[in-house]
This record gives sequence, C-alpha cells and structure tokens, in this order.
Amino acid sequence: MDNGVIVVAGLGNPGREYQHTRHNMGFEVVNKLAHDHNIELNRKRFNSHFGDGRIGENRVMLVKPQAYMNLSGECVRDILYYFKLAPENLIVVYDDADIDPGEIRVRLKGSAGSHNGMKNIIYQLETDEFVRVRVGIGKSEGNIPLRDYVLGRIKDGDTDLLIEGIVKAGDAVKKILSEGITPAMNLYNRKRDIINGDKNE
Repeated sequence: MDNGVIVVAGLGNPGREYQHTRHNMGFEVVNKLAHDHNIELNRKRFNSHFGDGRIGENRVMLVKPQAYMNLSGECVRDILYYFKLAPENLIVVYDDADIDPGEIRVRLKGSAGSHNGMKNIIYQLETDEFVRVRVGIGKSEGNIPLRDYVLGRIKDGDTDLLIEGIVKAGDAVKKILSEGITPAMNLYNRKRDIINGDKNE
C-alpha cells in the first residue's frame, strides 16, 4: 500500500433493526478501531458515516456506508474518487458465512463469493484488486435461508466467538497498515489457505 490515506470500509446495514446482526461485522470492526484510536465517526457525506485520523504512523479514513449492503460500492467508489485514491488504498472488512466464528481471513484480491456488498464494490470499482478482511460468522444450522441467518439477531451463545473475530479483524487491519499484507496473511490465514487459496477466491 502507498503512503497516502488508507480507507478502511466496514460493511453493514444502517438502521436500528440491523444492529447486532451477523451481517454488520464490518461496522463492528470499524467501531472498535474508531474507539481504540480516538477517531470520531461524525462526518456524514458520500452516503456514509466516516472519520479520519491515525492508526500508528498511517493516515486512515474509517468508513461505514449508510446505503444498504447491496449498494455499498457506490459509497466506496465516491470516496475513492473524491479523494483521488486508488483501490490499492482500500481495505474492506465484512462478514463471511464460510469462515467459522472467531476466525478471520485476509486477502489481497479475489471474488466476492456470495456477499452482495462485495459484489457491488467490485462492480463499482471495476476491479477485485483491493485488500479485504473477512470476519467469520459460520453457517446456519438447519434449513434457515442465508439471508435470514445473516440478518438474524446473534444468539447469546455465539457472542463471545464473534467478538473474538471482531478483535482479530481489528488487529489484522493494524498489522496490514504497519507491516503490509503478507505478514497479516501469514499470521491469520491457515497454512492450507495460503497454499491452495480460498475456495471463494
């Protein structure tokens, strides 16, 4: 990543009814980074809530798009365009049902898998070459449709593992900023993922 501003965009759905759902893991990671580094998310523009500051030696902009998930890319595109930033200056944080709760994956590029927010970002930016941190939420039990599962309230028994994933994702963002993508991948991705690639990538 270059030495300009790094945009860290956490994906989620706006509104009280979507708070504390699995689909809002990206929001939760951005909230934690903002809290830990005294960055106020009090600016409202580009259909987003955002704030800027520093994490270590890096200038960052923490962003929570306020469009619904499947339109997240419009906000991200507008921010990069306005501030004249390349996709290389972007880190996207989002939930992933193919990863166990409490685990994360770090990737330099790749497909969106089944995630509609990521699909829209790739579509709007016309590239999949940007860093992403995927926060595991696990698969639903039984025959619950994926949409109902990711938008459902988190059960008490799942809370600790999801919080663990949020903490790891925040730490991964900090490691990417301070040391680069490869050390973060080596630390947080399983060896077989590094060798074989992820099945969604």
